[in-house]
Amino acid sequence: MGVTTIVGFIIAAGCLVLAYILDGGNISTLFRGTAALIVFGGTIGATTMCFSFQELKTVPKLIKIILFHKHPDEVALIEQIVDLSDKVRREGVLYLEKQLPQIDDDFMRKGIQLVVDGTDPELVRMIMETELYAMQERHSAGAGVFEAAGGFAPTMGIIGTVLGLVHVLGNLDSPETLGPAIALAFIATLYGIGSANILWLPIAEKLKNIGKKEDILRELMLEGILSIQSGYNPLLVRERLTAFLRPRTQFAEEE
Repeated sequence: MGVTTIVGFIIAAGCLVLAYILDGGNISTLFRGTAALIVFGGTIGATTMCFSFQELKTVPKLIKIILFHKHPDEVALIEQIVDLSDKVRREGVLYLEKQLPQIDDDFMRKGIQLVVDGTDPELVRMIMETELYAMQERHSAGAGVFEAAGGFAPTMGIIGTVLGLVHVLGNLDSPETLGPAIALAFIATLYGIGSANILWLPIAEKLKNIGKKEDILRELMLEGILSIQSGYNPLLVRERLTAFLRPRTQFAEEE
């Protein structure tokens, strides 16, 4: 589960509210329905204009990924590939055909299927790299939705504040209400800047981070598949794939 996402949001939002309260502010003044409608409604509307329906309908899935993403076990994957390479050297490529139903990852299953079908190694690399490029583009598009929202939100906040000030200036006959009215007008700016920096942009960066890790994992799979097809020694395969691991993980595996 994406515990860091939830904890980070609580820390960021909590510190802002706590600082405001400690400075003598009244928390009830932070809640303004019209400001929220302008900022969040305007941000969602402007973002919707920038993307197709096909791109936007992936948003619920992206949020689910952020909250429930599990970091893959690269070491276990390397062990699986090394074991496959060892069995293929002993029993031949057709051994892979029996193992296809046990491979959960679609990318790796497709690569193994190409090897089983006797596809030329260069063609295997080309097909899988094209698949990897398509994945990277999908990851980029998903993060782009939230990046766009992070760009629009502060502007919508300013628009909300301007609308509020227009309303204030239209009621100058009541000087005693000017202070509270102006303060409420600036709540829209707070919503805009706050949502951009503790919601939309962090979500975009989280998606980029997850995407980069998945790209590395797919590259590891591709090199493993090609190593199996080439009939490399399992020890050589292990050394080749271990290079994809983070230094600390490499050290742990060597021990």
